[in-house]
Amino acid sequence: MQRQATKFGLISGSDDATLAVGAAVSAAASAFPAWSRMPASGRAAILQKMMDALDAHREEFYALAAKEVGASHSWTSFNIDLAIGMLAHVASLGPALEDREVLDPQTGKHSIIRRQPAGVVLGMVPWNAPITLGVRAIASALMCGNTVVMKGSEHCPETHQHLVDVLNGAGLPQGVLSCVVSLPEDAHKTMAQLIAHPCIRRVNFTGSTRVGRDVAMEAARHLKPVLLELSGKAPLIVLDDADLDAAVEAACFGAFFNQGQICMSTDWIIVVKSVADAFVAKLQARTAQIRAADPVKETAALGRLISADAAQRVKGLIEDAVSKGARLLTGGQIDGCVMQPALLDGIAANMRIYREETFGPLASIMRVHDAEEAVSIANDSDFGLNAAIFTRDLAGARTIADRLEYGVVQINGPTVHDDPSMPFGGMKQSGHGRFGGEQAISEFTEMRWIATHQDGQTPTL
Repeated sequence: MQRQATKFGLISGSDDATLAVGAAVSAAASAFPAWSRMPASGRAAILQKMMDALDAHREEFYALAAKEVGASHSWTSFNIDLAIGMLAHVASLGPALEDREVLDPQTGKHSIIRRQPAGVVLGMVPWNAPITLGVRAIASALMCGNTVVMKGSEHCPETHQHLVDVLNGAGLPQGVLSCVVSLPEDAHKTMAQLIAHPCIRRVNFTGSTRVGRDVAMEAARHLKPVLLELSGKAPLIVLDDADLDAAVEAACFGAFFNQGQICMSTDWIIVVKSVADAFVAKLQARTAQIRAADPVKETAALGRLISADAAQRVKGLIEDAVSKGARLLTGGQIDGCVMQPALLDGIAANMRIYREETFGPLASIMRVHDAEEAVSIANDSDFGLNAAIFTRDLAGARTIADRLEYGVVQINGPTVHDDPSMPFGGMKQSGHGRFGGEQAISEFTEMRWIATHQDGQTPTL
């Protein structure tokens, strides 16, 4: 199946996948010379038009995301707003792409340090934040002068195809941006074919650590740089001097927004025992007020999970924890793909939920003696993407932040927070490399040194 706007679109079988991969990458390679030579100001102008295009197509995205992934209106609106902010920031990066000149006063040697577009970039995008993460996978790469093939998620092919169509409609030349989406059973093969294509020069992937490991192995096989933003298990630490009401709101937002299907979602809440009873009582009451529903059928604060299997997986985490001594304080009811937000207390290291990423509307509470124990437990994880600390002692919080093994730490804010101007990425098994900020430029360009020597300065044997 093909979409006219980008020619490639949805793939219905393995043979189609091979043809679509070749066609999309070849088109991007053909478009690269002209696009890379366009002044940065010209590329920025097109990215700015993309902002208006996204805003103008909100209603279509609301309907598509609700149908394909069960996203609530508020989550999709948040996605679009953040994507627009990303485009605005990336469009401002033109000065950072300019040559830097250095003159050696002793030899007269003139050096140019240049950020040069890498070529065709492959951006692989997940389903859980289809618009935000779709734009993030392509915006910096385009601004740097690369062309992009986006591999959309097989769970939301229409949403991702529509996103690329809308962005192309903002004035991108033919071939600069295209979308390829495979059937679920062909996803790995399509990924491998894309990475192996000789015209692909950079790879970025956002998704699970399990799939990210496969992507990294394929990229390593072809010696291609890869930017990975992978799974998380974000802790929210509540110390004894915290504003408990603010911490409760941050915990609910971080744990339950988009049904907890965010890499930054608050997976566990580590609270000091001296305030634990008061904090948990407030959190339990607030959680019980939040309701989930299928957004196609009715409006609620939360939407549905991606699948009934996902709901059953989260239920399994709850059952395992309860069987080992945890207490289910509220929520957890399931109706197909809809799960009401749940709260577990008394988490211990022998429970699955202590190690596994939840990726569902479930927050788990661990009670600790002090900040020292909180840091030790938070760092006892394979993941290291986002963390948060609630305390009135800002100097102490920064000291704790320095000790936390996480790429992003929020002080007195929710774990779910993004700022396009800041570097974003994880440590340990949460990936490597950084989206966001000027750091993204280094991910999508080649740094070159071009030197001009003065006459008579050439060394002799």
